[in-house]
Amino acid sequence: MGGLKMGKSMIAALMASSAMASTPLLAQDAEQSGGIAEIVVTAQKRAENVQDVPIAISAFTAESLQERAVGSVSQLSAIAPNVNLDAGTPFSGSTAVLAAYIRGIGSDDFAFNIDPGVGIYLDGVYLARTVGANQDLLDVERVEILKGPQGTLFGRNTIGGAISIVTADPGDAFKAKGDVTLGSYKLFQVRGSVTVPITDGLSSAFTFGIKSRDGFLKRLPYPDQRANNTPSFDAFSAAGYDSAAKEGANDNWNLRGKLRWDNGGAVRATFSGDYSKDKGTSANKLIGTTEFVPGNFAGTTNLPGTAFDPTGTTGFLFAGLYNFCIGSTGAQIAARNAQALCGVAGTQFNPQFQLASVASANVDGNPANDRLPWDGRYLVADKDRSYASGNSYSNLESWGLSSIVDFDLADNLALKSITAYRELHWNAGLDADGSPLNFVQLSFTMNQWQFSQELQLLGNALDEKLNYVLGAYYFKEAGDLHDYVTFAEGLVQVDGPNELATKNYAFFGQIDYRPIDLIGITIGGRYTNERKRFEGGQQELNGFNYKLFGCADANGNVFPGGAFPLAPIPCQAGLGYPDPNNPVRVYTPGVNRKKFSDFSPKVGVQIHPTDDVMLYGSWSKGYKTGGWTTRLTNPQGNVAPDFNEEKATTWEAGIKSTLLDRHLQLNAAVFSTKYRDIQLNIQIGTSPTIANAGDARIRGFELEMVAAPVDGLTINGAIGYIDAQYTSVSAGAAAVGGANAFQAGTLVGETLPKTPKWKVNLSPRYEAKLGNGASLVMLADWTYTSSAWNDTQRTLLLKRVSTDIVNASISYREPDGKWSVTAGGTNLTDKRFLTSGGSNIAAGAIFGTYNRPREWYLRFGFDF
Repeated sequence: MGGLKMGKSMIAALMASSAMASTPLLAQDAEQSGGIAEIVVTAQKRAENVQDVPIAISAFTAESLQERAVGSVSQLSAIAPNVNLDAGTPFSGSTAVLAAYIRGIGSDDFAFNIDPGVGIYLDGVYLARTVGANQDLLDVERVEILKGPQGTLFGRNTIGGAISIVTADPGDAFKAKGDVTLGSYKLFQVRGSVTVPITDGLSSAFTFGIKSRDGFLKRLPYPDQRANNTPSFDAFSAAGYDSAAKEGANDNWNLRGKLRWDNGGAVRATFSGDYSKDKGTSANKLIGTTEFVPGNFAGTTNLPGTAFDPTGTTGFLFAGLYNFCIGSTGAQIAARNAQALCGVAGTQFNPQFQLASVASANVDGNPANDRLPWDGRYLVADKDRSYASGNSYSNLESWGLSSIVDFDLADNLALKSITAYRELHWNAGLDADGSPLNFVQLSFTMNQWQFSQELQLLGNALDEKLNYVLGAYYFKEAGDLHDYVTFAEGLVQVDGPNELATKNYAFFGQIDYRPIDLIGITIGGRYTNERKRFEGGQQELNGFNYKLFGCADANGNVFPGGAFPLAPIPCQAGLGYPDPNNPVRVYTPGVNRKKFSDFSPKVGVQIHPTDDVMLYGSWSKGYKTGGWTTRLTNPQGNVAPDFNEEKATTWEAGIKSTLLDRHLQLNAAVFSTKYRDIQLNIQIGTSPTIANAGDARIRGFELEMVAAPVDGLTINGAIGYIDAQYTSVSAGAAAVGGANAFQAGTLVGETLPKTPKWKVNLSPRYEAKLGNGASLVMLADWTYTSSAWNDTQRTLLLKRVSTDIVNASISYREPDGKWSVTAGGTNLTDKRFLTSGGSNIAAGAIFGTYNRPREWYLRFGFDF
């Protein structure tokens, strides 16, 4: 309540001082003629001073990013208010995957069927997948973070906002720059860029980056000989079987080439290509275990009741079943009709990976084949230690080609064409259970390609009082995602090949009209039409349901016993398996299709009381496209479960001001968003399921400041506040989220995931001139972030604690600016918190990823 009252007081203060009419923008670093430097952005498809753009923007120059040790998109999170960017999503196993949230709206998944809620753009080209979206910020000119729905000019899936990465173009003179960095965990990084003029008007640039670093989470051998009796993780089907002794490592390299034609004529063109290989892995850790919940399958043999509780609200836990099987005699297993469940793991559909029965392993009188049970013994207090022994790797290869061509049709009219093709190929594996057992082993392959074409007609009229952009956009992508998941030593074995494709076209336009100096008006809109295709091939290779219900499979093999016998009903039909040719396939054969159309409007008004102050207000809409759930372990009848669009409507008001002869910049914004049909990842049994779980109301404010009070000193500051609450929640989501003792639940009145209420950043920078003409630059960076939930179900063990993160650096720059040396440290107080996590209650594990520990670095840079 105290935070809410404080937030309301600050909003009132903003309104009282007329600060309620514009969005924030942090014009970073830089002193120029004793004042704050201007940053030019292209948030409205044309070059403008960021202070003149009536959008909430946080903009960062290349120099400010390097000084603050920001090397990837996710690291922008600490310095942008109301923005949460995490390197990795639950069970992705890769830091190249980006979980991006702006003002409470985003996406925390990597699956092909789930589109991001924050659009990532590289030189104007949309990156459709969250895989690979955590871009290395290699030789960038600037990064722009646009907050709130950006549907009019940027399109679908920018319902929360957009992040635009603009890389440096070749100049018309030879130039070479780069740096070499050494640091903690054997960090070795080399980056370089060279510009080479070719002919008059034609120049080229080549940029490269190499980064390697050891992991910080060390795997320990489990000190119990029974661990040797557990089948190796390569006894189960998977995308790959690489394993690392340390998790959290990097082995990446990137290349980019550009050709720029500009001879001063009517045509300008930039052709670029980029290629990257990323082998960075996330550091996953077991946080908690769920081997037994009352009303579910008994975790020990002396609990009363039957093996299964058909009237229970949550079903049974696989950990309890596994423990029962290894710890019960044959008579006890038969008494509960569990012979098939405790028998051979696998069916005739995965003969290569069938495993012998574990029944009675610990009570058969032969200690040589005893098995480890599943319980909390694998939890390790040290955040950087784990008993994991399974696969741990991520191999991502991506590349792209693009061309940007500008035609000057007249003095006040230009046509721009952006054409691009991109591909990515990804293979990753993760031992989520953090133990020597195979309880939650996950691996994936993804292949994707995309093609996009955008045309923009940009012009002005009426002595530049009227500016407009009209455009058309075409986008097409296709690819596949294949999931491999092993639960509870093979009791459930997911093999999930899925194929998806999208076609999208849109028409958009925006007019900015300033009839008099005092007032400006903005009107815009975008119409989008989209078609999607999906075919799911998900299988459960152990045929668990057949064994559970004790009947024959499609080949006529009869399983003895079964907790809920269905005989004489044929099992495949009785259980609802839809494919007559494959009795373990859970999806109906054939292609599923969906169509979407949307109109996203925007209306805004600006007031310019002086040349250096702008107040604005806006109303806008945005949407995020729908799709299908692709992760299932049980049949769903004759329909692939789908979900619809998300929609957001936002009111925003703010002020942008440059004061005291450009020595003080204050930008502020307040906003209110109605967020409908939210797509949330809800765990149903072992299956992470996407559903339109409810609606929310999001309100908050942002305040950003740059001050240059004296020569050499620049102070950046930012405050962000969000009150984001569910206003309605579907019955299914509420029941799943609140069904057990491990989760607080998805409930009306509770906060949205990945949305801390407060974020405060303060970054003073002082540049001292030395007697020899050199300079010493000292910079500190402090960020406070309040606590937040990492997942939809508000899993108690996965809650992100409030944090104070401090980074600092000191640099020496030689008099001519040709070289520099920097020493710095990140997370100097060694504050640790969970950045991501997943809870698979049915499978028995709650797992998560901690942020990186305290690290130091030493960088040598050159610029000739």
